Amino acid sequence: MTDTPITPTRARRILPGGGVWSAGAVLIAAVVLAPILSVLVIALTPKENIWPHLISTTLPRYLGNTAVLMLSVGVLSGMVGTGAAWLITRYRFFLSRWLEWLLLLPLAIPAYVGAYALVDLLEYAGPVQTGLRQLMGWQSARDYWFPEIRSMGAAIAVLTAALYPYVYLLTRAAFREQSGASEEVAMSLGTGPVGRFLRVGLPLARPAIAAGMAIVMMETVNDFGTVDYFAVQTLTTGIFSVWLESNNAGGAAQIASVVLVLVILLVMLEKFSRRRLRFFNMSGRHRPVPKRHLAGGWGALASAACLLPFALGFVLPAWVITAHALGNADRWADPELLSALWNTLSVGGVAAVATVLAGVFMVYGVRLSGRSLPRLLLPLTTIGYAAPGAVLGVGILIPLARVDHALADGVEAASGVDIGLVLTGSAFALVLAYGVRFFAIAQGAADAAMGRVSPSLPMAARSLGRTQGQVLGQVYYPLIRASVGSALLLVFVDCVKELPATLLLRPFNFDTLATRVHDQASLENLGDASPAAVLVILVGLAAVGLLARANR
Repeated sequence: MTDTPITPTRARRILPGGGVWSAGAVLIAAVVLAPILSVLVIALTPKENIWPHLISTTLPRYLGNTAVLMLSVGVLSGMVGTGAAWLITRYRFFLSRWLEWLLLLPLAIPAYVGAYALVDLLEYAGPVQTGLRQLMGWQSARDYWFPEIRSMGAAIAVLTAALYPYVYLLTRAAFREQSGASEEVAMSLGTGPVGRFLRVGLPLARPAIAAGMAIVMMETVNDFGTVDYFAVQTLTTGIFSVWLESNNAGGAAQIASVVLVLVILLVMLEKFSRRRLRFFNMSGRHRPVPKRHLAGGWGALASAACLLPFALGFVLPAWVITAHALGNADRWADPELLSALWNTLSVGGVAAVATVLAGVFMVYGVRLSGRSLPRLLLPLTTIGYAAPGAVLGVGILIPLARVDHALADGVEAASGVDIGLVLTGSAFALVLAYGVRFFAIAQGAADAAMGRVSPSLPMAARSLGRTQGQVLGQVYYPLIRASVGSALLLVFVDCVKELPATLLLRPFNFDTLATRVHDQASLENLGDASPAAVLVILVGLAAVGLLARANR
């Protein structure tokens, strides 16, 4: 008698039912995809078609600046992240064990905080130029040349310093997984260190590098705080300008649709670039590449090469912001700061819990369903993570406002009571935007965790009379709660740092830590912005610590 292997498909046949879970999964997918579809619908059916005006005036500038920024940050982040990952995984040098984790810390600093810190340090009244004038005896800016701080070049530098860890993290994992046999073969053929990097390490790590650079470029397109502060007009700033200044929601949706197409093209190019690449470990036993010791000048050079991005991406902004926060200790008791902190914790917490629960529900519903529609929709729900916050703001606020007005009018006509704007007048739109934007994190964590649970466990529970809800709570949850907890923290941290969607969707007189930092820094008041920025950084450090622990 032979045992029949239990596959997920067979498990679904053995576990009957799942209609409610399947329908719920489809409903969640519809909610996640609705803002993306609404952007396209609004762009194609605007009240006032300003395509000709946009194409003849501002759209080429927005698109050109976005392309330059995106490509420059992507290439530079790829170079920095790949180079640092190669040095860390292949060599031992001074501080290399510390730098392996320190290089991740810039992920805790939002790019817009780095922008404010850089300008504060290097502007005319900042300590650098003030020190130069005192040292050299210069009287005014006419006596010397200093590079323009609020420029495209500075925006590229700040975004690169903030985003290179995405490439570093993925590429480091790829270099670690490479076999020592390939290195030994290359060395036996007389290939030097540079040749081994270019001919062996780099080609094998290409998928990871491409994926990291794609994430970096999508994050660059999403950025608003940095480019707005540096006066670089991109597609994202164009959405704000056309909608809030020109009061043209249709035009904003049209620009948002261009951003959406650009992001989809990035995803497709990343997948196309490695469509025929397949990498396999042909050895039965994986033997890692042994690290070589770098001493003397080469070791010092490797340390400096890894310390520089860490210093620019974390030390500099953290030092400037912390100095301002300590120098303005009285601002920590500001009622507006405490209100922003409460708003951030409450909205971010509710959004994180709702998003993770929805992700678990959808993954479980898809696993129970024997239908193809839920399984087809599951990967599509990850597009929200690629869509910039400004695009989601357009896709959520415009249709939600129409529903809100219709609801208020209907209630008033039926009962004579004016309930006001229930959806757009509260934090509901923010929670929805955060959920759509970061649903991919929750869904991915739940899918990976449930995939590690043997199908025989839920089947055994069902045979003992447990309902499908009880199977989820009593069998799956104890086994996946660590992954669910990590997803909960990561979603919460991303909600805290999210700026474009928050600026567009927050109710009147509703500040979060991110919007308070942006508002105060835009007024050149970094002293008031610094306490909120420190709190955002501390929350980011918690996520980086979790990430480092998971990759240890």
